[in-house]
Amino acid sequence: MPFCTNCGTQITEGMRFCANCGTPLAAAGAGAVATTVEPEPLDYEIQGDNLQVVRIRLKPGQEVYAEAGKMVYKSASIQWETRMTGSSLGEKLLGALKRKLSGESLFMTYFRATAPGEVGFAGDYPGRVQAFDLAAGQSVLVQRDGFLCAQPTVAINVALVKKIGAGLFGGEGFVLQKLTGPGLVFVHGGGDFIEFQLQAGETIQVDTGCVVGFDESVQYDIQLAGGIKTAIFGGEGLFLTTLTGPGRVIVQSMTLEKLRRELNPVRSGGDERGPLESLTGLLGSED
Repeated sequence: MPFCTNCGTQITEGMRFCANCGTPLAAAGAGAVATTVEPEPLDYEIQGDNLQVVRIRLKPGQEVYAEAGKMVYKSASIQWETRMTGSSLGEKLLGALKRKLSGESLFMTYFRATAPGEVGFAGDYPGRVQAFDLAAGQSVLVQRDGFLCAQPTVAINVALVKKIGAGLFGGEGFVLQKLTGPGLVFVHGGGDFIEFQLQAGETIQVDTGCVVGFDESVQYDIQLAGGIKTAIFGGEGLFLTTLTGPGRVIVQSMTLEKLRRELNPVRSGGDERGPLESLTGLLGSED
């Protein structure tokens, strides 16, 4: 089955443009379909504990791209270039706007090997790196600003939260990042990771902001955390993220919001969020 090589959307025979992103499709007589380009396997290794680095060994001609500022080191044989993605000015501007909405920088940095070499990437705060090996058309939704690096066949798009409650109170805002294969993509999150494989209809409730990523098949919503007294004085905030299977869910043990509270010298003891903080922090969270 053919897929759009830009966003991974399934293509129907006879289509000339992708219905999702508008990318022109390769012509094949009267009917135009997109062909699936399988990327060459990537040689990589994730090292470290709570300050993990992904080490990618590139063959001549291989390329990866990353969020600006995520590179830790590179071999001299790795050439790099910062540019906007897209083949036209309109596509570049639209892509830059989408990246800004999803918490990324306007530009991406591309790393291409002219000879065998290595490049390393890491997140901006203590945490772990998760690799997703996506098939053609397969997508995963990740937290805002979670993207680290990927093969050039992986497309990044904005995924708007479908339900108003989830958008207003979910800790992720209205915007999540949608990463679509084929190819390898690496995502960074805080602290340690816990992975759940949810069955159809199985539900897990997570502290808002602690979700690293989940399969596109997982349903995402927000619910009030128990009664009013528990929600306001329980120290966990007013709302919980509710994720319903089937699909994989990855949860992080540390968020930037929690890290900021721990580093604040004038904060009160423990991990509590007072009622005023719970109410005022709903719309401003970027974790």
